[in-house]
Amino acid sequence: MINNIEIEKLKEFFDNDKLAKDLGIEIESATEEEITCVMNLTENHENSIGGIHGGAIFTLADFTFAVHSNLMRVLGDDKKSTVGQSCSISYLKPPKGDKLIAKSKCSNKGKTMSVYIVSITDEFKRPIAEMIGNGFAIDY
Repeated sequence: MINNIEIEKLKEFFDNDKLAKDLGIEIESATEEEITCVMNLTENHENSIGGIHGGAIFTLADFTFAVHSNLMRVLGDDKKSTVGQSCSISYLKPPKGDKLIAKSKCSNKGKTMSVYIVSITDEFKRPIAEMIGNGFAIDY
């Protein structure tokens, strides 16, 4: 289980992610099994037709994947960094409300390759998007 000091260490490390910070993405909770990140929506997240921009939704999913796949590195239990190798996202429906919630679960973690599934819901628990992220561990 990850304690509050470790969560603060995780938040401090990922505070350097300037795009996530600009979009208002925050780490809400973290365990080895699941990472939860949230993004409060503003007019800055809207596309030209007034919906939430797919790029903002993707960035929330990608950031959550990054936090989960690098959790052990940040906490000092792993020396390698994991970067995205490939991903696939499916947009299911437009969000309602003012907040998106992303939850990441690890499907498989090997020595160099890993697979994470990130589910995004709106504040009403409606499914918004699903992303499968493939990671590759490197010396960085």
